[in-house]
Amino acid sequence: MEQDTLLGLLSATAAGDKQAFANLYKQTSGQLFAVSLKMLGRRELAEEALQEAYVKIWHNATEYQHGKGLVLTWMISIVRYRALDMLRYHKVRKEDQFEDGQEAMFEDPMSGEGADEGPDITKTKLDNCMGELEPQQKQAIHLAYYNGLTHHEVVGHLDLPLGTVKSWIRRGLQQLQRCLAL
Repeated sequence: MEQDTLLGLLSATAAGDKQAFANLYKQTSGQLFAVSLKMLGRRELAEEALQEAYVKIWHNATEYQHGKGLVLTWMISIVRYRALDMLRYHKVRKEDQFEDGQEAMFEDPMSGEGADEGPDITKTKLDNCMGELEPQQKQAIHLAYYNGLTHHEVVGHLDLPLGTVKSWIRRGLQQLQRCLAL
């Protein structure tokens, strides 16, 4: 997915173009769902977070600032923050117990039935790209994006300076983006 393509779709979305928004959804929903599912672990929560994130993207498309990062990165941050909000909400409500039959919610969205309808980027490709990262980048990204820790929580976990953690995460995400774009 090219930045220019997503930027054009987001700009048209900001102008109220519903077809551009539909195309933006089609091109990015697989990746954003994967982020949401990885963080939340439950399919129904991941779908809810994704839906709410796209509503926010629709309403806030005009707020995207081209010089501050890539469109996909901006969209991932919206999904990530929504997933973190849901994690906090469910933690407070102590909804850690699962009802019967909810084990199916942990199935990999890239496998099984409907796998041919999945996103362009498969879990295998993401795993391969993660494997190319430096160990410290991989650990910092895993803590921040997969475990949902804030930068300050990652700092506490790794006992390193905030600037170091932020640099590792930023450089690791840039490397992942380059790898996934291939």
